[in-house]
Amino acid sequence: MAVLDLLNRPMKALRVSVTDRCNFRCPYCMPRDKFGAAFPFLEKKEILSFEEITRLVGIFVGMGVEKVRLTGGEPLLRQDLPALVAQLARVPGLRELALTTNGSLLGPLARPLREAGLHRLTVSLDTLDPERFKTLADTPVTLDRVLEGLEAARAAGFTGLKLNCVLKRGVNEDDILPLAEFARNEGHVLRFIEYMDVGTGNGWRLEQVVPAREIIARLGARWPLARYHAEAPNCVAQHWRYQDGRGEVGVIASVTEPFCAGCDRARLSAEGSLYTCLFAEEGLDLKTFLRSGGSDRDLAALVGSAWKRREDRYSERRTEGTASLRRIEMFHIGG
Repeated sequence: MAVLDLLNRPMKALRVSVTDRCNFRCPYCMPRDKFGAAFPFLEKKEILSFEEITRLVGIFVGMGVEKVRLTGGEPLLRQDLPALVAQLARVPGLRELALTTNGSLLGPLARPLREAGLHRLTVSLDTLDPERFKTLADTPVTLDRVLEGLEAARAAGFTGLKLNCVLKRGVNEDDILPLAEFARNEGHVLRFIEYMDVGTGNGWRLEQVVPAREIIARLGARWPLARYHAEAPNCVAQHWRYQDGRGEVGVIASVTEPFCAGCDRARLSAEGSLYTCLFAEEGLDLKTFLRSGGSDRDLAALVGSAWKRREDRYSERRTEGTASLRRIEMFHIGG
């Protein structure tokens, strides 16, 4: 039976962060001046083991979760990740297992991930300009490495690859058309994401947001679009088809057109805390209960109680002074 929160939203999707570490320092997520070499990332003993993650996922699936997405940080930094995928792929009742990555380590791992049972891949790609990529990702990794990762994923049998692009005013809005053309030519599904005030370290300001309506206007002026609705009523993206039949594009308008009313996502951080919103201030520690011998039944009761108290709708309340709240950083719980 589905567990409903105070706004009658079920828990259908779970995002699992497998590490808080990343080899990129994108300014909208993990700017280097705040998360440099001295930042106290989690130690190995603090993060959940594969067996602990699998056990918790099984509990969540038993409560109605149908989709699990592995995130980070950069999830491919977690050693032997295909082994975790193989464990999760065997969880009864799990309908979809996906992963979001920056693509830098995807080349040698795409086929092992596919063979382990991963269903879907999403790769973050904010620009196709090599020099801009170097600035945005703030990493020695080159754009070519990411593009090679995409090719490796295709060769491994992944279809319908998704590309996520976070747009920031004055930084990369002129990448809209080049990225769309690349996705159309390669058969990928591109999604543009409005720049969000996730965490407290990225210096977000409303004027830096490129609104969804502007994105669609730019795309539509080049390639006529037709809006359509995804089969899932709680889908976070707006979906548009190119009228020439060459694919589709999506926009995630968390800032200008919030979708809190349909949000069905729970988030499990790398150290085992449950968060009920991307913009949460604090989480519920499941790891301590798990490691102290708590039963599956009691863990399910703990999770269910937290979800039933859930009333998060941060994006709908963004103008009510919520911007001053302390929020967990995105790399800690996944995007």
